[in-house]
Amino acid sequence: MGDGYVGARTPRREDARLLTGKARYVGSVRPPGTVHAHVVRSPIAHGRLLGCDAKAARALDGVLDVITPADAPDLCLPCVHQMPEQPMLSYRALDDTIRYAGQPLAVVVARTPEAARDAADLVDLDLAELPPVIGTEQALRDGAPLLHPEWGGNVFTDFTMGDADCEAAIEGAEHVVEMTFRMARISPHPIEPRGVVASYADDELTVHISSQAPHHVREHLAGALGLSLDRVRVVSRDTGGGFGGKEHLYPDEALICLASMRLGRPVAWSESPGDRVLATLPARAAEHRARLALDGDGRFVALHVEVVADIGAHPSNVGASTAAVTATLLPGPYHFDRAAVRVVGVVTNTTPTGSYRGFGQPEGTLTRERLIDEAARRLGVDRIELRLRNMIKPEELPYTTRVYQSYDSGDYPLALRTLREMVRPVEKDDGRRRGIGYACHVETTGLGPSMEMKASGIQAGGFETAVLRMEQDASVVVSAGVVSIGQGIETTLAQLAADRMGVPIERVRVVLGDTARTPYSGLGSIASRSLTVGGGALTQAAARLRDKLLAIAAHRLEAAQDDLELVDGHVRVKGDPHASVTLRELATAAWRGWDLPEGVEPGLEERVSYDPPGYTFAYGAHAAAVAVDPETGAVEVEGYWVVNDSGVVVNPAVVEGQLRGGVAQGIGMALTEEIVYTDEGQPITDYLLPTTREVPDIEVAMLRTPSPRTPGGMKGAGEGGTIGPPAAIANAVAAALPEIAEKITDVPLTPASVWSLL
Repeated sequence: MGDGYVGARTPRREDARLLTGKARYVGSVRPPGTVHAHVVRSPIAHGRLLGCDAKAARALDGVLDVITPADAPDLCLPCVHQMPEQPMLSYRALDDTIRYAGQPLAVVVARTPEAARDAADLVDLDLAELPPVIGTEQALRDGAPLLHPEWGGNVFTDFTMGDADCEAAIEGAEHVVEMTFRMARISPHPIEPRGVVASYADDELTVHISSQAPHHVREHLAGALGLSLDRVRVVSRDTGGGFGGKEHLYPDEALICLASMRLGRPVAWSESPGDRVLATLPARAAEHRARLALDGDGRFVALHVEVVADIGAHPSNVGASTAAVTATLLPGPYHFDRAAVRVVGVVTNTTPTGSYRGFGQPEGTLTRERLIDEAARRLGVDRIELRLRNMIKPEELPYTTRVYQSYDSGDYPLALRTLREMVRPVEKDDGRRRGIGYACHVETTGLGPSMEMKASGIQAGGFETAVLRMEQDASVVVSAGVVSIGQGIETTLAQLAADRMGVPIERVRVVLGDTARTPYSGLGSIASRSLTVGGGALTQAAARLRDKLLAIAAHRLEAAQDDLELVDGHVRVKGDPHASVTLRELATAAWRGWDLPEGVEPGLEERVSYDPPGYTFAYGAHAAAVAVDPETGAVEVEGYWVVNDSGVVVNPAVVEGQLRGGVAQGIGMALTEEIVYTDEGQPITDYLLPTTREVPDIEVAMLRTPSPRTPGGMKGAGEGGTIGPPAAIANAVAAALPEIAEKITDVPLTPASVWSLL
């Protein structure tokens, strides 16, 4: 009865409660006596807070507390991703040095949200303004104002990886394409905003939070607040999207917990829509100065890229690691004789940048794939054939790139050839110019090898633990440290357990998102790792538990274990349906300690920690068909096609949904989304997300190359849809407008930007 769940389009079990209003979001958590907080944010981008007078705010009816920088001088959060010789390893939650508009400066707590908001307006901030630094170009100029004077400059990190002789290879090449690309600063936009309800009682802190990594939050809260870990519980049940923006603890979230400790009662806070662009960490904001060298036969000789990353006011949880990931994935699925990447992280008076779906990979894909298309145009060769000529072949895998990445398995040429057969040009005579663009990528998934993370400066472990238990009635409970953020992990873990344990999926319960009830996870649900690493742990736990069941059954049936099979809730001797025993009978006997083989302990529970031996590498090929209005510069995506390989796919419907959702976000990056700052450091808050009008039908085809590194053969699937669209769409626009193709370098390609190029 349990057989065949892996690979089935099992309906998502989460959807029933998500669609009927029964989901367990932070906004519905209101313990008795809950009061409300409002965060006072800096109105300026750069300066000093000379004073923070809260007398008027405290006097307002209903106000219970006001926390200022003087009240929390030692409340600091760590930089988890640390670059070589990083000059800053932590940052204050409340700092009297102001480095970006929206920086938290105080927290007001009152009996109602309205009273807290009104009191926040009465906090008198004495500000001394300094000249702001906006953009990396300004930050790198001689004499630029310094955000951190003790550094001696605005460069946070500067390192190179790859071949030392890359420059020489480029100089000797027959053809060189040199271009500079820019990807705008963009913002994660989950349906559920960030929110916290913190309750401190009996010397214990319980925190309900919208988070991708509750164990990570617990660890950092305990450190920041001076609590032992056993006194902190973090609960993150249903999280309405994260996209990387909720992978860590924010200063304002830590301050809400401090407020609860000061008052001894529950305190609730939710980020307002107007604060999201100011406070939730954005991402991308990268400039790439790139060169691709080719020989006379169109073979890739060398790739050199200087990645200049705007990391904002100070290193966030992830610092400049997004740019480092860009560097590691720049070669993509191609051969290069030489490759080198220089990464320069620069601070500016803007909101610190953090994680967003794809984590540095859309930026690298845009650069590489645009270079290849421009090379094909200049050489007069077919752009698909140029890619195929230089692609790593399946028989060459595993393959180590020039920037040290060890690809595990796949067939990159097959993905591109399959995509070419899927694409159908749109033919209309409406005065618009049309083109089709292609992009290929290899994607790092399954973040987790703990020692590799240590070597790269990530202050966390990457293993996952699963606890699998069969109860006396043969029902099954799965407990895991990864969490549900809309990616369907509750369903896919249940499918794995049902498939391996031979029980109906309705008899499987999955417990997630509560540090008091689930095993430790240092990273949670980020980086396309939930099923790859968490599912790997579950696969191993299920194998052990199944072996134990079969050993008990073999003892009871007086048969060899290899002669047994698990079918329809029974263990039976192969070929003899009458020699069988039910799972319920076996489970009851196991928990009672009855009639067990020698050496087998009572109970049916397995706990397995899985630390992957290496990353897994998914890959994909994308194509976009666009129509460009030369009168207005408006770009419409009329068709989109994806070929993706995520190894063994546990639930095709879930993966296809992940891919389509990722493509929709990628279309936003390519055409509409951008956070723009004024010269004074104020963000312009008109932020245009793509709607159903901008997102066409998306056709998806999936290949299946199991990873040899993961129990079960899975690779990650959560980010692949987001990586290809900016490059594919930019290449399509360049194909539609060949007279300005070499100028198609920056995204988003808004109507104004395209019109100005024309």
